[in-house]
Amino acid sequence: MLKKLSCFAILLIAVMVSNSLVASDWPQFRGPNSQGSTDATNLPLKWSDTENVVWKTELPGFGASSPIALADRLYVTCYSGYAVEPEKSGKLEDLTLHVVCLSRDGKIVWDQKLKPKQPESEKVRDHGYAAQTPATDGESLFFFFGKSGVFKFDLDGKQIWQADVGEKTHGWGSGTSPVLFRNLVIVNASVESGSLVAIDKDTGKEVWRAGGMDASWNTPHLVDPGDGKQELVVSVKGKILAFDPQTGEPLWNCEGIPDYVCPSVVSHEGVVYVIGGRSSKAIAIRAGGRGDVTETHRLWEATAGSNVTSPVVYDGHLYWVSDRNNVAYCVRLKDGEVIYKERFADQPYASAMAGDGKLYIVTRNAGTYVLAARPEYVQLAHNNLDDSSTFNASPIVAHGRLYLRSDKFLYCIGE
Repeated sequence: MLKKLSCFAILLIAVMVSNSLVASDWPQFRGPNSQGSTDATNLPLKWSDTENVVWKTELPGFGASSPIALADRLYVTCYSGYAVEPEKSGKLEDLTLHVVCLSRDGKIVWDQKLKPKQPESEKVRDHGYAAQTPATDGESLFFFFGKSGVFKFDLDGKQIWQADVGEKTHGWGSGTSPVLFRNLVIVNASVESGSLVAIDKDTGKEVWRAGGMDASWNTPHLVDPGDGKQELVVSVKGKILAFDPQTGEPLWNCEGIPDYVCPSVVSHEGVVYVIGGRSSKAIAIRAGGRGDVTETHRLWEATAGSNVTSPVVYDGHLYWVSDRNNVAYCVRLKDGEVIYKERFADQPYASAMAGDGKLYIVTRNAGTYVLAARPEYVQLAHNNLDDSSTFNASPIVAHGRLYLRSDKFLYCIGE
């Protein structure tokens, strides 16, 4: 009897640990740490249509959002019915938004369709109407579709609530992804209302709203300044702003990128790193200050930037490839020295992802480059797939597999 109980206890513990690990695999934009890096090992180096593609699934619509992974499911957004092919734009009233669930073997489990609030923007340049990556707390799913609002779904595809955050649209669309903090789902509604909005996860009711989100297309980032109290940091035109994520109270601000800002903030050991704008600027600021910290907490500036792509922190350095000038950058965290600045062959739109000593750069139309994630520019591989559609989504890693999303397909890559 004791032997049976011991076996049952071991099995129960194994299941609990397994569920815990799987549930945290890739729950939001740029992964568990929201910074585009992973501790996974044995990640694939080379693939093609005939090598290391575990599966390929056609999606019901286009989109630039990344998938997220929870347990044995993947979730991603799409749009269809309008502006999916340049020569066949269709009618705006036919635009349909999709919330899609796939099994780990690539089969579509469910596809929930939503009608957007009209009038939507008649044209969204480059990335379309489904650019925001979902988020999950392990129990529910959260989606942001611009002026159509924030949505909560259960894991079986049932809509629980919808919350409005603003009515405005923009020719560059809406590209910021939801962030979860305790009982809140927080979105940067810069396009929709010029606001940062926090919504109660259970009720869908607005909890707080902060203004000043000027020309900001980046996803807010939670930072621990070292005292255990997290700060919510977002980059806007001309400033970097930090808020108390629970209350929305402004904490500190710093002079930032003097232009619209698309790349998301990253951090390491209480230091915030910001890039962006057409001015090619990178800035480091120590978090934890109060008021204007431009003179007291700004650590360095570097002449290195990007228009859309976000950087990744890996082993003491920042890495990214600029979509503006097709240049690969490596910048040292401690002092902002540009270690390398190398001409890159093709244009990315997706943000870099790092892990297992590799740096994955997904280009829009010329495949995925794998670089060495070290302060020396070394190309390890260049992988192409027979897919004429555009790759705008940032890659993810879950269950030891690499996932790539194009406008038409979701790919699972593994050796």
